[in-house]
Amino acid sequence: MAPNPTIMQAVEKLGYRVTVGDVATQAGLNVAEANQSLLALASDAGGHLQVADSGDIVYLFPQNFRAILRNKYFQLQLQEWWKKVWSVLFYLIRISFGIFLTVSIALITVTIFIIITAANSDRNGNSRSSNSGGGGFFYFPNLFWYLSPNYETHYQERLRGSREESNLNFFEAIFSFLFGDGNPNANLDERRWQEIATVIRSNRGAVVAEQIAPYLDDIGEGYTREYEDYMLPVLTRFNGQPAVSPEGQIVYYFPELQVSAVKKRRHSISPYLEELPWRFSAASSGQIMLSAGLGVLNFVGALVLGSLLRDGTVAVQLGGLVAFVQGIYWLLLAYGAGFLAIPLLRYFWIRWRNPKIADRNRDRLSRSRLLADPDAPLQQKINYAQQFATEKVISKEDLVYSSETDLLDQEVERSAQIDAEWQRRLDES
Repeated sequence: MAPNPTIMQAVEKLGYRVTVGDVATQAGLNVAEANQSLLALASDAGGHLQVADSGDIVYLFPQNFRAILRNKYFQLQLQEWWKKVWSVLFYLIRISFGIFLTVSIALITVTIFIIITAANSDRNGNSRSSNSGGGGFFYFPNLFWYLSPNYETHYQERLRGSREESNLNFFEAIFSFLFGDGNPNANLDERRWQEIATVIRSNRGAVVAEQIAPYLDDIGEGYTREYEDYMLPVLTRFNGQPAVSPEGQIVYYFPELQVSAVKKRRHSISPYLEELPWRFSAASSGQIMLSAGLGVLNFVGALVLGSLLRDGTVAVQLGGLVAFVQGIYWLLLAYGAGFLAIPLLRYFWIRWRNPKIADRNRDRLSRSRLLADPDAPLQQKINYAQQFATEKVISKEDLVYSSETDLLDQEVERSAQIDAEWQRRLDES
């Protein structure tokens, strides 16, 4: 079985020397899962185990462990190859909608022009004068300007007064207008567990339920909330243990998250888990207006073309491009309708979804404010939790065994420390 990519990324970010608690905090993973995955990764990638005198284990990995695994697992090679191929394919898919739109507008415009020109030619018997009249009546957009690689530069020049900027080119903006830019909270669950683990780590492995509640969604009401049932998934995930104070208050401590391989600088923590609102599009307002305008032009043009092709005789008489467009007319019409309908439906769906996200954020924020000014019982509870708080950083001086070197060599190097440890144990007994 191929190693867990999340574990591999966590090991790299942590500097290749980690404990189970380090990885569980970095990746927000279940402690048991992190432990099993680290053992498997160490076995496959040539990692080493370092054991401290306290019995805690540190995993040390070579910095080229990905290359080792790549040579060992064909599946990893295939995944990396497919990742590169998919990035290209997905980009082609994204720009294909804009390309199809420009092609659709071009086909519709040219076909309408041909039909009206032919009709005027038959009516007046003078194709040259008819062409002149038709050319003056119809506006043919400069599609090559939109297709230009420098389109974004030209377009921004026309929008000099606009404050909004976008890194999307024309075709990417079309896709963004149609389908948006993905779920902004796709990794919400991962963020949730990472932030919970970070809060526990920042409090040296001992917390109260009120410190975790701002990162959870539904903590229940009444009995469920009073008895802190919402802490059960947290205890299960990070192998935590509850403890009861003399006053009957419950606190929680997490032994695995109290051990680290490296002393880390404490970073600021968000006071609550904030969900991001859905955006209609990452395109600029000008790009959105242009996309909508081209969509309307395409749809109206399709309706006009449909009225000209209604009886089918025109396509038979003119043949060529007109006959081809007649054959794909319903595809052009469906694309034109969908191009306007999909963003419209998304707009109303986002208007419905974002207030719910705001309500959840407001609820979590209100829970976090309890910690800003805790009342006497809550402060007493937090103080009791600190009795279980501890932080252990395993340095090289704490090691009694490492799989990097031969056991006999280690015993010679650390004979004095081993003798002192045995003497201490004899004295204790």
